[in-house]
Amino acid sequence: MAVNPAPLRGPRGVTVLGATGSVGCNTLDLIARNPGRYRVEALTAGRNVDLLIEQARTFKPALAVIADPALYGRLKDGLSGSGVEAAAGAEAVVEAAQRPAEWVMAGIVGAAGLAPTLAAVRRGAIVAFANKECLVSAGAFMLAEVKRHGATLLPVDSEHNAIFQVFETDRREAIERIILTASGGPFRTMDHAAMSQVTPVQAVAHPNWVMGDKISVDSATMMNKGLEIIEAHYLFGMNDEQIEVVIHPQSVIHSMVGYIDGSVLAQLGMPDMRTPIAYALGWPARITAPVARLDFTRIGHLTFEAPDVERFPALKLARQALQCGGGAPTILNAANEVAVHGFLAGRIGFLDIARTVEATLGSVPARALASLGDVLAADGEARVRAKEVVEMRSRRG
Repeated sequence: MAVNPAPLRGPRGVTVLGATGSVGCNTLDLIARNPGRYRVEALTAGRNVDLLIEQARTFKPALAVIADPALYGRLKDGLSGSGVEAAAGAEAVVEAAQRPAEWVMAGIVGAAGLAPTLAAVRRGAIVAFANKECLVSAGAFMLAEVKRHGATLLPVDSEHNAIFQVFETDRREAIERIILTASGGPFRTMDHAAMSQVTPVQAVAHPNWVMGDKISVDSATMMNKGLEIIEAHYLFGMNDEQIEVVIHPQSVIHSMVGYIDGSVLAQLGMPDMRTPIAYALGWPARITAPVARLDFTRIGHLTFEAPDVERFPALKLARQALQCGGGAPTILNAANEVAVHGFLAGRIGFLDIARTVEATLGSVPARALASLGDVLAADGEARVRAKEVVEMRSRRG
């Protein structure tokens, strides 16, 4: 999964895919705090053109790309005289990933990040990925491409990054299980009736982490943990039975690895995404991150509990998709993206998210995936069906 690169002879070239999102902004914050250590090659964004212009003028990349072609004029005008090339559209985002940067942050949320991440992999880059959907939607295919092109994957999700830090890759036979921790989200203790009335504003208000809307909703439904189970399966080569989930409301222990001698190694830290990003950005060294340090005397206690898969059925659906194999995880992910969008738009209720995913999984065939085209076809078919389910539920009110 990761082989130590040759020693750097100059600043590390960096491309940030999804520069205006929370992960992208934190990545650039760390780069700014380590002057002379990094050179920004390219920045991309979805629609936040004003922030992209500001970032490009600050970090002076060779290329800045806005995914929405309608915003190209604003980007070009905003970068006039800066020396930064402007481009727009999905193909241009992929071209940004192909630029000669040694290290790429894959921070584009959802299946939209698949093609540019794959482009970075295919030129053998070090790819730090915060986009769990790349492995969920195309796990076996993506890993085959990583191996074929000699790329390196570095997980940025706090849970997988934590496991990566304490996972003895060269002694894999000694590893018995991995334990993903989950905060439980904002509705951990809410009863089912109250959850049916949850609003988007409530769902995006995570108790511990500052994240984008989609990821925050995934945390509230616990689908994020379901996706992480699938991601961990591919990333660490563990089967479903070896991947556990435990609720840890304090979000201090970010995940653990259990060994055959009974030892459990954990990675701890304050809930700040700059810690795992800094680990990936500096790897195989470490760089300083401006995060609060743990004070165990102030924390006082750490608690744990089992997840309630009846109240949070997304966990069960994710395990079923993993066990089914083929395109089932792709269908799960696509349906969830559509359902979350429908919820944030006020078209369906909070509990309808999991119901939409379940209905889509039950009606779209989980065919084998042998190519990127197969992945995209399964993703597209699932989105069509999920939109039909959302529309039906929306009409019911």
